[in-house]
Amino acid sequence: MQAFRRVSSSKIVSDTSSEQFTVAQNHFENIVQVSRSLRSVTYTPKLITRQASSGTSDDRYQSILYSIKDRVAYITLNRPHALNAITPHVPKELLDAVAQANADDDVRVIVVSGNGKAFCAGYDLKLFAESERGSVGGSQKMPWDPYEDYRFMHACTEAFMSLWRSLKPTICKVHGYAVAGGSDIALCCDLIVMAEDAKIGYPPSRVWGCPTTAMWTYRVGAERAKRILFTGELIDGKEAARIGLVGEAVPATELDTAVSRLVEKIKTVPTNQLFFQKQVINQVVEHMGLSSAQRLATLLDGMSRHSPEGVAFQKRTQEVGFKQAVHERDTGIIDWSKL
Repeated sequence: MQAFRRVSSSKIVSDTSSEQFTVAQNHFENIVQVSRSLRSVTYTPKLITRQASSGTSDDRYQSILYSIKDRVAYITLNRPHALNAITPHVPKELLDAVAQANADDDVRVIVVSGNGKAFCAGYDLKLFAESERGSVGGSQKMPWDPYEDYRFMHACTEAFMSLWRSLKPTICKVHGYAVAGGSDIALCCDLIVMAEDAKIGYPPSRVWGCPTTAMWTYRVGAERAKRILFTGELIDGKEAARIGLVGEAVPATELDTAVSRLVEKIKTVPTNQLFFQKQVINQVVEHMGLSSAQRLATLLDGMSRHSPEGVAFQKRTQEVGFKQAVHERDTGIIDWSKL
């Protein structure tokens, strides 16, 4: 925050130096430059079927569906057989799809959702946890290199944060589950509409994870964030709305209607007006230390997967499969420090 000192009963002088002014000016110029660069990219997206799990999609994407209708870009996670679990393809494709929507002057709003029974069940533990250490990003043979882990996870975090940094509003539609990395994606969106019976949370905070986007505290405050992350418990849509984690929760049968109603209110606002409001609000949050919190969280996430308990958890997944290991972790029946 800007500091002030009283120099007389009628005059207050700001301590902001010319150097700080230059930094602020450069920050604004960077925003303008990003906007211009996005607008200069030419895309020719194909209209695809939103709901078809095996429908034709833009050939740039393996794990998402992308379509545009009535000034709205729809980005749909499309790995329904695995509850849209995150693979290395997903963050990059999400990043590219957000850039595609931002570059399209016909798009006013971006809606992010998941195909099938859930929004997103987090990182694909069959791939990341059941595999041998060192065979896939996210786990290394010991001793591990924090730099290598940070480089991998930072890229994922930045991809999810493209929803936060998008020049256009992003709305997340949550049904089923938005857990672990899936909650990271959801909480990076500007607005969240959630089914009342859907579940959201970050169970890996018990063992083998730390939410790299660090969004929990900014949405619900320190104590509620600690309660959720100390326990790893899931909360339903009603509770998420009650504590302010999401903006709205509705019966599952009314979810599509609720999202459409919100989209209709937003898409008639000029793009520049939407941009102005979003930049002011984001700036407030970012000045509260979001970037430094994410940097720390990403480093600690790597530590959590390579700690003695993290190594024990991954070994357990290889022995009994990730579903059983996750059950043992989330129910608290195992003290991982004693394995």
